[in-house]
Amino acid sequence: MTQNWKDEAGRDLMSLGGRLANLERGEGSQVWDTDGNRYLDFLGGIAVNCLGHAHPVVIDAITQQAGRLIHVSNYFATPQQLELASRLKRLAGTGDEGRVFLANAGTEANETAIKLARLHGNKHGLGTILCLNGAFHGRTTGALALTPKAAYQDPFAPLMPGVKAIDPTIAALEEAFAAGDVAAIFAEPIQGEAGVVPLPEGFLVRARELATEHNALLILDEVQTGSGRTGEWFAHQHLGITPDAVTIAKSVGAGFPLGALITYGSASELFYPGTHNSTFGGNPLASAVANAVLEFIESENLLENVTARGAELREKVAALPLVASTRGAGLLIGIVLDAPVAADVAAEALTRGLVINAPAPDVIRLAPAYTIGDSEIAEFLDIFTASLDAVAAQNQENAR
Repeated sequence: MTQNWKDEAGRDLMSLGGRLANLERGEGSQVWDTDGNRYLDFLGGIAVNCLGHAHPVVIDAITQQAGRLIHVSNYFATPQQLELASRLKRLAGTGDEGRVFLANAGTEANETAIKLARLHGNKHGLGTILCLNGAFHGRTTGALALTPKAAYQDPFAPLMPGVKAIDPTIAALEEAFAAGDVAAIFAEPIQGEAGVVPLPEGFLVRARELATEHNALLILDEVQTGSGRTGEWFAHQHLGITPDAVTIAKSVGAGFPLGALITYGSASELFYPGTHNSTFGGNPLASAVANAVLEFIESENLLENVTARGAELREKVAALPLVASTRGAGLLIGIVLDAPVAADVAAEALTRGLVINAPAPDVIRLAPAYTIGDSEIAEFLDIFTASLDAVAAQNQENAR
């Protein structure tokens, strides 16, 4: 009997989660599986494929750089790495004092930020790192300690000590700082894995004030929200605040693995030789791709499209069946349903050729390419509406 791809995955891959299809190629916001089925991709590799699939800018950057230099180790600098660091400082508004550490992924960037927090805390006799309930900072053990979800943490206990999780409220924030000993606070401006949940109005502004007052670092995880996903280069720029450090990944490489920690002011002076490094981080191939992606986003004014298309999508889905509300910013959108049927809607959508996902029981997440236009939005609305109708009808049938 011939094995299908699911049999092969079960035989050869670790059992870490279901795989929905066996994808083999993509173009723009479309992907095809090995059976020839076509899908409209409105998840974008979970907020990664900001230029869609097989974009010429990405292909050219990979092809040209791969023919010149791929890897040289961290004993050397490369023009591509230096260009990327300078570009990220400019986009993040760090000024001359800013510094950049290039990594391979968001989790690695967050691990680097944890070490930054420890260096700061040890220098000033401060031992506590604050994180927020609902946060997701990654699955390596340090980042996992800042991801307060029992299902993720319990199998790997004990985790890193010195972490305190608080509710994302200003009252809880003020209470935590009043207790003293805070070295740093980690926060996502929008909690993507919790269901695209923005932090309460005024929370990050108050966090900046308290961190400054108590000599703590404000570290923002912008792995999902950074690199233009919300319509600004960084989500915190909507608020006019300056963090001490920010982590990015996902969209910065448009699908090519790359992450970064960007520091501001005196936080840039904490690391010193021997305290951290990464063999593959910031290699010339990854750096060349990120430079090409960021330059294209900037030259084509794609952040304007992100803002406009995000607003258009939220407006047009608001009146659809089962939809209670929408939230998020730019092209990181949470569609809140009036019943916990998000997984059913996502599954139904996939059968109809639409890729979305359900990060919470009542939330659908959208994170499409920055390049989407009228045709992609029209197709999305047709399929999504039909999927909502089908689930609503099935629920009515089940209720009889």
